[in-house]
Amino acid sequence: MVAPAVSPTPPQLPDDTGGPRVHRHVLVPVLARVLVSTAAGGLLYLSAPPRTLWWLAPIAFAALGSVVYGRRARAGFGYSLCFGLGYLVPLLAWTGVFVGPVAWLPLSAAEALLVALSGAAIAVVSTLPAWPVWAALLWVAGEALRSVFPFGGFPWGNIAFTQPEGIYLPLAAVAGTPLIALAVALTGFGAAEAGRRLVLERRRSPRALLAPALAAVLPIAAAFAAVPLVGTDANDGTAVVAIVQGNVPRAGLDFNAQRRAVLDNHVERTQQLAADVAAGRAEQPDLVIWPENASDIDPYRNPDAWARIEAAARDIDAPIAIGSVLVGDDDQPRNTVLLWDPDRGPIDQYTKRQLQPFGETMPWRSFFRLFTSAVDRANNFVPGDEPVVFEMANARVGIATCYEVAFDGVVRESVAGSNLLAVPTNNATFGHSEMTYQQLAMDRVRAVEHGRGVVVSATSGVSAFVRPDGSVSQQTGLFTDAALVERVALRSTTTLSDRLGSSPEWGMTLAGLAALATAILVRRRARPS
Repeated sequence: MVAPAVSPTPPQLPDDTGGPRVHRHVLVPVLARVLVSTAAGGLLYLSAPPRTLWWLAPIAFAALGSVVYGRRARAGFGYSLCFGLGYLVPLLAWTGVFVGPVAWLPLSAAEALLVALSGAAIAVVSTLPAWPVWAALLWVAGEALRSVFPFGGFPWGNIAFTQPEGIYLPLAAVAGTPLIALAVALTGFGAAEAGRRLVLERRRSPRALLAPALAAVLPIAAAFAAVPLVGTDANDGTAVVAIVQGNVPRAGLDFNAQRRAVLDNHVERTQQLAADVAAGRAEQPDLVIWPENASDIDPYRNPDAWARIEAAARDIDAPIAIGSVLVGDDDQPRNTVLLWDPDRGPIDQYTKRQLQPFGETMPWRSFFRLFTSAVDRANNFVPGDEPVVFEMANARVGIATCYEVAFDGVVRESVAGSNLLAVPTNNATFGHSEMTYQQLAMDRVRAVEHGRGVVVSATSGVSAFVRPDGSVSQQTGLFTDAALVERVALRSTTTLSDRLGSSPEWGMTLAGLAALATAILVRRRARPS
C-alpha cells in the first residue's frame, strides 16, 4: 500500500504583532494596512486649507489608530511613515514650486520620519487601558519635537492648522495649538477603539462602548464649552487699518531682482489709496501695514528709496509698518519691519527672529552644495533677538513676520503687550500654490489663541483681515495689487492660553512619555523568562 502524499508545510513568517507564526499570506493584510495608512494621511491633507473639510482629520486618526493598534513598535513606525508621507508630501508640495523636488521630497520625508516615531510610540501604548488618551498625548509630543527639530523646527504640518473652520477652533483660546491637536487625535483614536470593540470583538453592550465613545465625544463637547472664551469685543477701542498689497512683477525666486519695482508698486498703491481717501472713496486710515519685502532696498543706504517711502507716508498721513531688508554694520542682511512716521521718518524697527532654513539661512551649506548648487540661492540673514510692539496711533501692534506665525512661542512673545497682531508676509516665491492659504489658516488659529485681530499683509496675496474669532472679514486674491481698509477691534485681553503659555504642551508631552515608559515596562515584564 502506498502512503498518501503529504503536502509540504508552507514557509512561515513571524507576525508583526508578536503573535503565533503565520503563512506568507500575511503579506496581504500588511499591504492593506500600508494602503489604509497612506490613504489616511491623504485624508488628513484633504482636511487642510484651502479646503474646508476639517472633519476628515479625526477620520484620518481613526484609520491610523485602527492600523497601529496592537502592533509592535517597528510596525507602528512603518505604517505611520506611510501615514506621514500621505499627509506631508502633498501638503508641502509648495516648497518645490520653483526649485523642484530637491527641497520638497527630502523635507517631506524627514518630517514623515518624525511622524513615524510618534506612530511607533502609539503602537506601544495601544496595549494599555485607555490607550486613545495616551496615543493622543504622544501625538502632541511628536508635534512638540517637530517644532524644535531639526534646524530649529518645522511645525508647518501641526494638526491645529487644519482646523480654522472646524468645531475644535475655540480650544485654541484655552491651551493653544497643542490642545486642538489633542482633541482631534483623541476623537479619532476613541472612534477607532469603539469600532474595534464593536466590529472585531462584537462587544455591543453600552458598558463596553462607553469609554471609547467618551474619548471620541468629550473633545467635541469641550470645544463647544470653550466658545464663550473666544472674545470679540473691542475692549481697547478700534482703529482704521489699511493693508497695501503692491504685488510683484512676476512670481518665482527671481522676484527680488525686481526690488525697485516692488517698492514702487507699494508706494504707488499707497498713493492711490491716499487719493481715494481725499476723494471720499475710502476712510482715512490710522495706520498702514505693508508686507514683508515691500522694500528690499535699504532706505538708510539708498536716499532714493528713503524719498519714495517718505512721500508715501506723507501722502497717506499715517504711520506705516514697512517690510524691509536692512544691512547692518557687519554687512549682513536683516529681515526687518520699519515703523515709518509721516513726520519723523523711521522711529522703530523689528528684526525677524525665527528665520526660515534653506531660504533666509542655509544650514550645512557646504554639505548640501554637494547635491545642488541651488543652495547658494539661500541667504545668510542675521536673526533678531527680541519682540517689538509698534505704537501706531492708538494701536499697539505686535509683529510676527511670515514664517514666524507657525511657531507658538514666537507669536506668544510678539502678542505680549499688544492689542493687534500684524503678519507681514511674502509668498511670491511659491507662486499659485496652497502655501499662502495654509499660512492664512495659521493666522486664523493665532487670532483665537491670543484674542487678537490679525492683519495679514502679503506682497502678492493673500492679504486679509482676521477677526479675533478667526473669521476672515476681507481678503485679496493672488498676484493682484489691492488696498483693504477696515475698522478693526483692538483687544488687550489676555487669553487663558496666553496665561498658561507652553505648560500645557509640556504637561501633555510628559504624560505621553510616562505612558510610553509604562507600556515598555509592562511588555518587558510580560516576556517569558
